[in-house]
Amino acid sequence: MIRPDLHRQRPVFLAMQIALGGALLTLLPSVYAAEPQNIRQSPDVVLGPLFSDVQSAKLFPDQKTFADAIPKGDPLMILADYRMQRTQTSFDLRHFVNVNFELPKEGETYVPPEGQSLREHIDGLWPVLTRTTDQASRWDSLLPLPKPYVVPGGRFREVYYWDSYFTMLGLAESGHWDKVEDMVANFAWEIDNWGHIPNGNRSYYLSRSQPPFFAFMVELLASEKGDEVLKNYLPQLEKEYQYWMDGADGLQNGQANKRVVKLDDGSVLNRYWDDKDTPRPESWLDDVTTARNNPNRPATDIYRDLRSAAASGWDFSSRWMDDPRQLGTIRTTSIVPIDLNALMFKLEKVIARASQASGDSAKAQKFEALAMARQKAMEANLWNDKEGWYADYDLKTKKVRNQLTAAALFPLYVNAAARDRADKVASATQAHLLKPGGLTTTTVNSGQQWDAPNGWAPLQWVATAGLKNYDQQKLAMDVTWRFLSNVQHTWDREKKLVEKYDVSTTGTGGGGGEYPLQDGFGWTNGVTLSMLDLVCPKENPCDSLPATQPVVDAGPAQQKVAQ
Repeated sequence: MIRPDLHRQRPVFLAMQIALGGALLTLLPSVYAAEPQNIRQSPDVVLGPLFSDVQSAKLFPDQKTFADAIPKGDPLMILADYRMQRTQTSFDLRHFVNVNFELPKEGETYVPPEGQSLREHIDGLWPVLTRTTDQASRWDSLLPLPKPYVVPGGRFREVYYWDSYFTMLGLAESGHWDKVEDMVANFAWEIDNWGHIPNGNRSYYLSRSQPPFFAFMVELLASEKGDEVLKNYLPQLEKEYQYWMDGADGLQNGQANKRVVKLDDGSVLNRYWDDKDTPRPESWLDDVTTARNNPNRPATDIYRDLRSAAASGWDFSSRWMDDPRQLGTIRTTSIVPIDLNALMFKLEKVIARASQASGDSAKAQKFEALAMARQKAMEANLWNDKEGWYADYDLKTKKVRNQLTAAALFPLYVNAAARDRADKVASATQAHLLKPGGLTTTTVNSGQQWDAPNGWAPLQWVATAGLKNYDQQKLAMDVTWRFLSNVQHTWDREKKLVEKYDVSTTGTGGGGGEYPLQDGFGWTNGVTLSMLDLVCPKENPCDSLPATQPVVDAGPAQQKVAQ
């Protein structure tokens, strides 16, 4: 483990890197020889000191650029050349990189045709965002997938796990069921080959997953193709479940292992976890800087918690920190998240349903019992009775946390909430989270992108669907109308959709975080199309936001939103 004080001693740190590079050259050939062909090493491992030196030199505004660069030859030879040349007085690191690597190309800016409606623009974006990479160079960090897939857009040149479900909602609305089917097949292929669905199809994402939405994806496809889909993907649903629950059987009360925890009362729940404790290659210098600025914590602990927050999809948020202004106080791995456990409840329920469809009643009963046990554990440990909302559990203090976040709506989304508690969550949402431009992610303005004043499309959909599940029709429509207004006004002014929005107002893209606001944008496109269908009658669908908000009966819904 690198001591935190070494980060402040650049010459010593560089000397260690160079020494390690020599060891790397000695060891890597045997490592490669012992590995199956389908194992892909992360570029920071393959390139060792060259990778860290390029990222430290800030050659590129976005550290993801070099993480996505493709070596033009054997990385071991490039690394050997680097070690020989770097001491020469005329050595130019940028020139060396340009000669030895193919850098990712910036895609052409998409200019929509004049006069398009919001719906027409999104329908026209799907082919622009579709990629086919069934083959990739051995040294490419990109992991090939057998079928075409839709990327989010901007700097995100690969497919992302939880993003994709919300993108698929839009593909379904556009009638692209073939693309939905392809993407489900790709994620099943990843489970078969990697044992889980990685954060994204890059080698540097293999050490973690993301919020487990595969069960929702399978159900979405089954809504069009029938229960045969459930039966076909039951093996992958179970394998994903095993990934999340790995190590649960050997835990004693109060213990944790990777992604699973056992509380003092015997409740078995899940947390986010990354198998590595090194800087993220796509944000290498940011992570090293965060660790350097917090010398009282082991750097490896900080790296693990930063990576685990990336696994949560909420990277980054005050939700994971002791001090919202100090990223180095992040401790994701000691927090049991309400949204993750709601999604695990859903996975258990879908496995039960798929097992029943396959004629295996015993397995169906087993997973129904697991879902009921998780639901009971959530109600006992992830409900803040004093505040009146669902929240995360703190493994260090052994208490439920106080912070209200949009994650509180996930139990409603998966139909796991008690009715009276759902009503209290709705009241808290109305009072604290609902803003002019939609639902704010948290009530804390920390400068991080998963905090106020930002609102994200997936959380708007989770809130809308969850509130409708519990007959909170008016509030659900308020969330939908305000967020759609935000998207529409931004589109009218800038002719684009973006990954996040400032919900303190209407018509403004969000900010904060490690990189500039990205255009595209997969999950915003999907949620926007789905929400347009909620504000207009099915017999008269609309292509843009209507002139007036529909009047919604605040009483029980006639029909609940399809998830």
